[in-house]
Amino acid sequence: MQNNNQITTNIELAVRQLQAGELVAFPTETVYGLGADASNPVAIQRVFTTKGRPVDHPLIVHVANAKQLPSWARNIPDSAWILAKHFWPGPLTLILHKQVGVSPLITGGQDTIAIRVPNHPLTLQMLQNFAGGIVGPSANKYGRVSPTTAAHVAADLGNTVAVILDGGECAVGLESTIVDLTDKEPVIRRSGAITAAELSKVLGQQVSINTTASTTVRTSGSHESHYAPVTTVRLLEYPELLAAALLLQQQDKQFSVLSFEARPDAINSKIYWQQTSVDPKQYARGLYANLRAHDMLNNSVILVERPPQDIAWLAILDRLTRASA
Repeated sequence: MQNNNQITTNIELAVRQLQAGELVAFPTETVYGLGADASNPVAIQRVFTTKGRPVDHPLIVHVANAKQLPSWARNIPDSAWILAKHFWPGPLTLILHKQVGVSPLITGGQDTIAIRVPNHPLTLQMLQNFAGGIVGPSANKYGRVSPTTAAHVAADLGNTVAVILDGGECAVGLESTIVDLTDKEPVIRRSGAITAAELSKVLGQQVSINTTASTTVRTSGSHESHYAPVTTVRLLEYPELLAAALLLQQQDKQFSVLSFEARPDAINSKIYWQQTSVDPKQYARGLYANLRAHDMLNNSVILVERPPQDIAWLAILDRLTRASA
């Protein structure tokens, strides 16, 4: 059950709760995170328990600025400093070799650590006041749709979280780009708002993309099924989507539609048919909230039109593919 007093903008309250080993949900430009003191193993374990997250899944550590990198990572390459200077604070996570003493709970037992500086004023101030690292996977049950408002967090996690720091709707709406800098060539392990082309331009070298589950470096959000509503999602090209909708309607099945196209005359007005933005940034910002709205209808299926095969839609396509797996 939700405690209305837990949703607040009181940064000092959030800091005190973190220092006490409690869980604090916090806003970022991507999604809301489920925060715990990254130096407190008991608090970190509570993150896994609360989310129902497998303990071998590494967590991202959030810090206030790039100066804190040496506290968490060793053998930091020049590429990390270049990317941090250009993209932090922002939706970019760097995978580096972990510093000695970093808890294996954070890294999933690996020799690597994922770290970023989020771009949200409330959370940046919280991090500065806390003066340490905060682990922060998405503040929802494992594998489900990520939260982009404080209300989403409260609905998913209720009173298992001491404080929900309310920073409004997330501006980006999709998880950060994760780039692996532990080898000679930088590799994107999770697609996000920052593209390979942008990273390549800044670094002056090619950045490749490999978002399939890696046997060498495990990262957040790499499971085949992830970001999923309870309701089944079918990802279809528009002609197949329309045919499926007409068949389901004929069978008197309950379904909803997320499409770039307006509702056709042949589809009953009682069917929840949502026409989405054709702008990838707007689409991304509303994607998780839209999936949650469709999920609340308790229909048998959500039909989603497949986005374009274009670099600007790559992160969106990744999330929808995993949601429909």
